[in-house]
Amino acid sequence: MQMVSTIKEVKDLVKQWKSEDQTIGFVPTMGYLHEGHGSLISAARQDNSKVVVSIFVNPKQFGPTEDYDSYPHDLERDRSICENLGADLIFHPTPEEMYPNDFYTHVDMPILTEELCGLNRPGHFRGVCTVVNKLFNIVQPDHAYFGQKDAQQLAVIKQMVKDLSMNVEVIGCPIVREEDGLAKSSRNNYLSAEERKAARIVSKTIFMGENIVKEGETDAQKLIAAMKATIETEPMAKIEYVKAVDGLSMRQVSIIKPQTLVAIAVYIGKTRLIDNFIVE
Repeated sequence: MQMVSTIKEVKDLVKQWKSEDQTIGFVPTMGYLHEGHGSLISAARQDNSKVVVSIFVNPKQFGPTEDYDSYPHDLERDRSICENLGADLIFHPTPEEMYPNDFYTHVDMPILTEELCGLNRPGHFRGVCTVVNKLFNIVQPDHAYFGQKDAQQLAVIKQMVKDLSMNVEVIGCPIVREEDGLAKSSRNNYLSAEERKAARIVSKTIFMGENIVKEGETDAQKLIAAMKATIETEPMAKIEYVKAVDGLSMRQVSIIKPQTLVAIAVYIGKTRLIDNFIVE
């Protein structure tokens, strides 16, 4: 396995692989890898001749009061995980490599980015679309793998690929959870022992919401009210949103039906946690 830090090095390798008719699977990450990332790398390894993992904490998707400077990182641990899972290349650029002083272009997407996480994080998805677009152009993957935990991000990237006629298939992979149900996240590292215990309310609420829908509830407001009431039983939890939206357009819905995305964002202390389920 190789690890490189420049765009030219990646492009040179990609050119060689393409000349050999190798297929490329790509897993973009911000590092501090966990089993959720591992499942994406494993899926890419199964489907492709070559696997590229990017490790880049993208400054353009963080707001001025968010955790860019404190985002967890452990490059040697990440390298070991990637190697053990069969990755062929890690691309670990600096911000200056990705965004030189004469960088002016950004990718915006309305509608899908105006709800859920985009509502309270202005500019976030502009940064996501910009960096993913650039990474796709550098790596030129046949397939790219994203986790369902970031369901809005997955929908946004799929729409961007469709709108811009990109030659990459975006594949969503299931949420990977801790033994007690909490969705795997690099930000779980921020939680104290007491907060970690309180954080179980997030997945508990998701599972409860799924059961309500399976029992036949189709009124979105009733579902949301029940989920909010469950979260409010945990004193350390602060709700950012609990919403039911169309899984493609991200618009709020009043009736629960197949492909409805039910998503929540909750603060436990200073740590923002997200989770969701999709109605089958």
